[in-house]
Amino acid sequence: MDTLTIRKSDAGVRELANKDAVMGKLIDHVGDIEVPKRTDYFASLIRSITGQQISVAAASAVFERLRTLTNDSITAAGIKAVSDDALHTIGFSKRKIQYIRDLLAHVERQDIVLSTLPMLDNDTIIKQLTSVKGIGKWTAEMFLILSLGRMDILAIDDIGIQRGARWLYQVDKSERRDILKQYQPVWSPHLTIASCYLWEVVHLDLERRFPTVDAVE
Repeated sequence: MDTLTIRKSDAGVRELANKDAVMGKLIDHVGDIEVPKRTDYFASLIRSITGQQISVAAASAVFERLRTLTNDSITAAGIKAVSDDALHTIGFSKRKIQYIRDLLAHVERQDIVLSTLPMLDNDTIIKQLTSVKGIGKWTAEMFLILSLGRMDILAIDDIGIQRGARWLYQVDKSERRDILKQYQPVWSPHLTIASCYLWEVVHLDLERRFPTVDAVE
């Protein structure tokens, strides 16, 4: 499986830790990170649509049912072959079905050519993807990180990243978005590295287990 590998010894990680001592403490505690990449671009976007406004567990269950429904062919052809009723039966809302159909239409018209996305800059990719109903800036940013491995992306509206920042910098819930904006220029050009370490706060349940980063054992 292709992965986005982030190691403490990487030059970018060391530079990030030197620029932000508090982030450096988190990096020391978490260590190396491996994030599975979603290299099937169409399936990646379908998965992102699937996960909107439902829990990770629920999204995973629906996506696995989609794999079964399409005989493990989450492609434009595979999705085209299944009916709206079948998609609804396995857990997709009518709105999400509309989003899936609109993505399919964009791909079939070649308004979006998935194979060329790696050659485009971040802003162009975001503009193309957000032209699809149901794909907003957050979904496009997740695609940039998890599918293309772009290393200078900070999804400010991601709740997991916000939760990690709130705990790491000990700010109120109302300030967690602002703290990300404050640190964005500090972390750049290593925003994806910072994002991945903030996600680890949630993945490792640090926010519940420890009051502060200094208390982490």
